Amino acid sequence: MTSTDTSAKPFEPSPDESRRWRLRRWVALIAVCLAMGAAILTFMVLTGLTGIEPTPKVVNAFYLVDAGTILVLVGIILREVWQLVQARRRGRAAARLHVQIVGLFSIIAVLPAVLVAVVANVTIDRGLDRLFSGPAKVAIQNSLTIARAYTNEHAQLIGGDILAMAAEISRARPLYDQDRASFVDLLSANADARNLPGAMITDKDGNVLVRTGFTRQPLQTPPPDLLKDITETEPYIAVLPEQNYVAAAIRLRGFDDMYLFVARALDPHIVEQLKQTELSVAEYAQVESRRLGIQVALALMFAVIALTILMASVLLGLNFANGLVAPIRQLMNAAHRVSTGDLNVQVPVHKSEGDLAQLGETFNKMTQELRTQRDELVNASDLIDSRRRFIEAVLSSASAGIIGVDASGSIGILNRSAEKLIGHAESETLDHPLSEVLPELDEMMKTAREGTQKLVQGQVTIQRDGNERNLSVRVSAEQTNQSQDSYIITLDDITELVSAQRTSAWGDVARRIAHEIKNPLTPIQLSAERIRRKFGKVITEDKTIFEQCTDTIVRQVDDIRRMVDEFSRFARMPKPVMEGEDVADTVRQAVFLMKVAHPEIDIETEIKTDPLRAQFDRRLISQALTNIIKNATEAIEVVPPEELGKGRIDVVAAQEGTDVLIDVIDNGIGLPKVARQRLLEPYVTTRAKGTGLGLAIVGRVLEDHGGRLELKDASDFRSGQRGAWMRLRFAVSGQAVAETKEQGAGQAAITPANTPAGETADPAGTTNNDTKIQAATGT
Repeated sequence: MTSTDTSAKPFEPSPDESRRWRLRRWVALIAVCLAMGAAILTFMVLTGLTGIEPTPKVVNAFYLVDAGTILVLVGIILREVWQLVQARRRGRAAARLHVQIVGLFSIIAVLPAVLVAVVANVTIDRGLDRLFSGPAKVAIQNSLTIARAYTNEHAQLIGGDILAMAAEISRARPLYDQDRASFVDLLSANADARNLPGAMITDKDGNVLVRTGFTRQPLQTPPPDLLKDITETEPYIAVLPEQNYVAAAIRLRGFDDMYLFVARALDPHIVEQLKQTELSVAEYAQVESRRLGIQVALALMFAVIALTILMASVLLGLNFANGLVAPIRQLMNAAHRVSTGDLNVQVPVHKSEGDLAQLGETFNKMTQELRTQRDELVNASDLIDSRRRFIEAVLSSASAGIIGVDASGSIGILNRSAEKLIGHAESETLDHPLSEVLPELDEMMKTAREGTQKLVQGQVTIQRDGNERNLSVRVSAEQTNQSQDSYIITLDDITELVSAQRTSAWGDVARRIAHEIKNPLTPIQLSAERIRRKFGKVITEDKTIFEQCTDTIVRQVDDIRRMVDEFSRFARMPKPVMEGEDVADTVRQAVFLMKVAHPEIDIETEIKTDPLRAQFDRRLISQALTNIIKNATEAIEVVPPEELGKGRIDVVAAQEGTDVLIDVIDNGIGLPKVARQRLLEPYVTTRAKGTGLGLAIVGRVLEDHGGRLELKDASDFRSGQRGAWMRLRFAVSGQAVAETKEQGAGQAAITPANTPAGETADPAGTTNNDTKIQAATGT
């Protein structure tokens, strides 16, 4: 594991991206300021708060400016929304949060605007409805009626006065003709009596014939066209608010086309109020006629201002969301890089960001702590890894098998030697209970768990693939902080050592038997023959029984001598003389002899490599092969004829790497399934008359040639076949395997528990004393 760069790298966007983001922000702020300024100025002009006259041209110009700013805002908003959608599609960090915040701000900005628009429209409609209908309209009309009642009252009064004056003046017609001065006095007296400021008589052309009063303000006479329509009974009454008086004219009876004209002054304040009331009523009527236009103008003004404020609010919300999401996006991107293993990332911290700045500082502190801890873990991992590689190298090079067992009894470690010994690969045993993989160690593990000793030793025998192996086992407890200990199990394969010790022990037994038994055999045989010769002619009674007994003694002595000779040969196995020979020729000769000896059995030979040169002792290998074929013939003879059919033995010679293989496959009774490897031990046999030395001698010959004898089933060679498969394996070089020599040289003699001192242990579990007894009794 390599060390990493611990220098912190600030996580910042690219310069181009930062520049574009700042430019967009400033453009948005300038556009918002312009739009808000245009909207405020438009409102001030329309409400008359400025000196600018709100003429249609001015109003339209301001509306165009407002529409332009609104379009600019809409364009900026659409661009921001498009970039937001693109970021969401690309899966950019914090894009979903950005959309949510923008949506929230948009809703917050739009909902009040919509509510205000609805309320404003309803309010304007209701206000205009109340202004142009109902009490307001009635009040305005009543004010005009009240204002006109004053003039109507004066008109009625002056109408009555002019009728009365016309009647009196008509009776004074003679006076008009006779005494004009008295007539004038009469006219003046009538005017004063009726509180009239003056009176005058005109002809049909409007020429004044008689005048009295009107000294302060000249009175304008009615036009001639109007005088023609005036009768003697219906006076013409006119209200002249500009001149602040009410006038009346009537045709005089008895006078030739002469008219009486009188006037009465009105209160100027009341007349002024009347004028204002009439102007107000006229304006009210004009406004009522332009009601729809006013509503449209107000709605347009409100829409312009509302849209401006709404777009500005949305754009400000977008900018605020951008500013809020930017540090969150940086944090998310930095967190993603941290998740990929990059702990050198740092986010920029700006104090103006408030709590987000504190969050950024906390994140930077966290990454710094993680980076420090990661570096410490990397260093520790490097150290552990180097130690692990060293331990693995030691374990892989160790000839002994090593198994690590945790407190739960599961296998945690296994070296290659252990794999070979227990017959399971590492992948098949790791995390599996030891009791399932190697149940032969259950008793020792129980002793280790229940006992107080840290080291438990013993010897077990295991069966793997039909081979029996003897293992020396050491179980040592490993102290841990847990309530239960873990264990290290060491396995040493002492099969070859046990076999060598057993062979040595049996060799010593064989020498003792040969020495102790062979010496008396000759005297016994001679004595039996002498008795037969001396007393054979004398004994006449039961002579047949006598001859049978002496013949039996002689024959049994020959059998015992032959057995003793085999013991001697086993005890004094000659050292092989290695020479370059052809294995194929040796096999052919041995098979030929066995064919001649057993013609009833088909013995077939297959030489896969011809010639097959090797360094070996021809006599010993030929003897070993002959012995194996002989055993095969005996195994075939045991099979009942009804089951046997035709006896068959196949002999196959081949080379496998640096080894020579000679396979002998028969269809005889086969090998036992249990304790098969014990057949290679001396004096172990399955036949009633066997000595148990044949396979032992073959195994020893092959060991001297750097090989071994393998016991298998014929069904493994040819599916469905009955019988045994014996494989003779020895090295092409004729030298023993170095590993076997080193293992045999490095092992000490194994003494099973409870073996008395002074007795050498026999690998089969018996002492030398037991061996002597077995040999002596023939078992």
